[in-house]
Order: sequence, then structure tokens, then C-alpha cells
Amino acid sequence: QVQLVESGGGSVQPGSSLRLSCEVSRVTLRDFRVGWLRQAPGKEREELFCLGRLGDDHSYSDAVSGRFTAFRDNTKNAAFLQMDALNPQDTATYYCALHHGSCPERSEGFYDYWGQGTQVTVAS
Repeated sequence: QVQLVESGGGSVQPGSSLRLSCEVSRVTLRDFRVGWLRQAPGKEREELFCLGRLGDDHSYSDAVSGRFTAFRDNTKNAAFLQMDALNPQDTATYYCALHHGSCPERSEGFYDYWGQGTQVTVAS
């Protein structure tokens, strides 16, 4: 059974930074594309990034452009989401997810395997 475990969430003040980690086990990460998504209370799930198997990465969210970056380390079987200049609108549960194939040009949000999510709360 594929296992994804997110960590690194927490409660922070506006302007802070966090780095989320997604540790993958029982599969080889290099065989999958990796997605970072989030869902705020009462809102639809939003796909932020897709990290392709061959460097064909895509960013899908204008809301985090210039503040968030995502990357993967296949040697560690892990992916990361670096979040800077956090604001209250970033409050959400953040998920990593895996799927076979290449990243689509436009967000589809379709993934086979999901982590349990990690909560990020940004408030004064």
C-alpha cells in the first residue's frame, strides 16, 4: 500500500515561512508525478503545483505565485513545499498526492494516492 505522510504544518503569524514535507514509502517516487494541493474550509480544493517525473513541472495557482515553491528529491523519496510570506488566505489543509503520467497543462487535480494532509493556520 502506497503511503504518503505530510509534515511541517502549524500555526504561524502572517509573513512567516513554513516548509512542508511529503515522505513517500512503498513505491519509488521517481515513477510518479507529485501534486501539492490545499483545501480551505468551505472552499474547493486547489491544486498548487505538479512536479513531473522528468522535470515537467507546472504551477497552477496565481495566489501563491512568487511566494511558494515546490520541489522533489527522488533520492530521499520525498517532496517539499516551501511557503514564504504566508498570509491568512493560505490557511488550509495541505496535501501531497501521486499519480502516474505527466503533469497536465491545466490543473486537473486527479491523483491516485493521497496523504492525510497537514494543517497550516496563518493568523495574528
